[in-house]
Amino acid sequence: MAKLYVTIQGDTWDAIAYKTLGSEYRLPLLLEANRQHRKITIFPGGIELTIPEVDTSKHTERPPWLGEDDEL
Repeated sequence: MAKLYVTIQGDTWDAIAYKTLGSEYRLPLLLEANRQHRKITIFPGGIELTIPEVDTSKHTERPPWLGEDDEL
């Protein structure tokens, strides 16, 4: 089930993605779930945004060319 986030004055898409989804690189997922607000750059307070569920089983922080025992 998707969650809701209520913006605070000065929030930006990348900051919200980082706070709610763990990475600013997930911003496209956030935008897709909230297309009606896509033209806002800096949010006023009080806007409700839908925070999509992220399937973390498909996400890895490690590059695919590194093995499990390799160090970064």
